[in-house]
Amino acid sequence: MKIIGFIYRDGSSEMVLKGDSCLLNGRKPLFMPDQTKELGVTECMIMRVSRLGKEIAPKFANRYYDAVAPGADFIAMDLAREAQSAGRPWTEALAFDYSLAIGEYEPTPTSSLKGREYLEKELLLSPEEAVARASKVMTIRQGDLIYIQYRQAPRPVSKEEIIRIEINGEEKLYCKIK
Repeated sequence: MKIIGFIYRDGSSEMVLKGDSCLLNGRKPLFMPDQTKELGVTECMIMRVSRLGKEIAPKFANRYYDAVAPGADFIAMDLAREAQSAGRPWTEALAFDYSLAIGEYEPTPTSSLKGREYLEKELLLSPEEAVARASKVMTIRQGDLIYIQYRQAPRPVSKEEIIRIEINGEEKLYCKIK
């Protein structure tokens, strides 16, 4: 299983990969990682890939995911600044254990996501663009996840803070920082 993300970096989108140990499901708390003193979070939309695909055209991309969920993408902001100033990849700042909290999945019609609350905020890319870009680089498979951050910089979080995301008045993601 791959986790392919599109993050907001320096005013544009950048593709990143995370391992499956990054997933935080089921209202579990996120324990502040030891390696950072400055944790940040950006909301994102997560799509669950439902079929095998390579070099998918954007007009067919909506056929390759069957559910979406709200997400919270955590970043070690101090490590990201250090990596950026040294010209290193951001992996250690982004891909630590439990750095991607996933809310409840909602099935998607194969037509599109247009008009859903997920898109009220501005995503970095459309879901179709994200699937197309990811599938140009690597084959996507059933069970892979593709996430897209919203066009916003990470905001700092602190211990005991609760991250909540509601969709259509229902709580879909709950994560307490410990």
